[in-house]
Amino acid sequence: MAKRRTAAKAKAKSGRAVRKGGAKGGRLALLVATRKGLFLLRTDGARRSWRLDGPHFLGSTFHHAVMDPRDRRTILAAARTGHLGPTIFRSLDGGRTWKESERPPQFPPVAGDGPKRAVNHTFWLTPGHASEPGTWYAGTSPQGLFRSRDGGVTWDSVAGFNDNPMWFRWTGEGQDGTPDGSKMHSILVDPRDPAHLHLAMSGGGVFESADAGASWRPLNRGIAADFLPSPDVEYGHDPHCVVQHPLRPDRLYQQNHCGFYRLDRPSEVWERVGNNMPKAVGDVGFPVVAHPRDPDRVWTVPMDGSTVWPRTSVGGKPLVLESRDAGETWRRLSRGFPASKAWWTVKRQAFAADGREPLGLYLGTTSGEIWGSRDEGASWSCLARHLPQVYAVTAADLP
Repeated sequence: MAKRRTAAKAKAKSGRAVRKGGAKGGRLALLVATRKGLFLLRTDGARRSWRLDGPHFLGSTFHHAVMDPRDRRTILAAARTGHLGPTIFRSLDGGRTWKESERPPQFPPVAGDGPKRAVNHTFWLTPGHASEPGTWYAGTSPQGLFRSRDGGVTWDSVAGFNDNPMWFRWTGEGQDGTPDGSKMHSILVDPRDPAHLHLAMSGGGVFESADAGASWRPLNRGIAADFLPSPDVEYGHDPHCVVQHPLRPDRLYQQNHCGFYRLDRPSEVWERVGNNMPKAVGDVGFPVVAHPRDPDRVWTVPMDGSTVWPRTSVGGKPLVLESRDAGETWRRLSRGFPASKAWWTVKRQAFAADGREPLGLYLGTTSGEIWGSRDEGASWSCLARHLPQVYAVTAADLP
């Protein structure tokens, strides 16, 4: 643990120098995954004007698109198409041309009368550790974990999770109350150790591996499960999004079906810091963004979590909540958003930061808009309108 913390401190100093030095210049793109295709919003270093590129694969549902930060040219995009079914597309030129993966994620065949599983769609993509170029992870619906060692060309099942004898109990047999199916998401690779992994499942909860996925254990103590007969359970939770801070990897933030939480290792008990949010707003939502240079600074987009769960902004008035002290206090950020009658919300993958100075924040809405802030959330403007429903937004630095 001491070695990890020393490495994290060194990385923090190095990271600040690199990010600050490269903050002003260079092209930027937002990868926008929607219900009806994939779009790219491109801009220069000033981030004042944006050009829409797309749709790519019009009509196909895209759940996630991510650029590989290790080479800044490879993009993987997870899609469910009408003719190919669930697949992954790869671009090696920043999104200009695409090829389908030769072997997308799929559960291995089951012999005899054992329960059969089939991938409905790939929901989440995560680049591997900096020391493992070409390694990627994918999370699917139903809940499955897959790994590629060749940049997303072929994918293999991570047997330590998918074939674990506890899989059916952890996942509720791959079924839950999520409206569009169960999900594996928030696959996190510890920047200090490529074998240290986290993942989250809706439903199932948060799980941790210390051996590159060969074995797993639940990490859900302190999380409420108000929707279950027993609210204090080891697994069966519904995390919406989990992030690990790159400069302080022992800190994790979680937006859950039952509130907003923080975990500081070596503790294994999550703290509900969402109780500090404004009571009229509540602490229910989907996405989380942590400031890449400040472990205490975090943002989320609350939604109406009343008894009917309409999945809209609270009272039709969108806002972002920001904390600068790790969730102890929160403030509203809404300048530029509609003041009323804006009944959209933001899905778990549709809120992103660009890492520049000052930090840019971007969110995509269920009504097909992209909103951006060049001043770390103090003010917002609409960058694109009339897109299909937005499932995911990620920021990509282009060469």
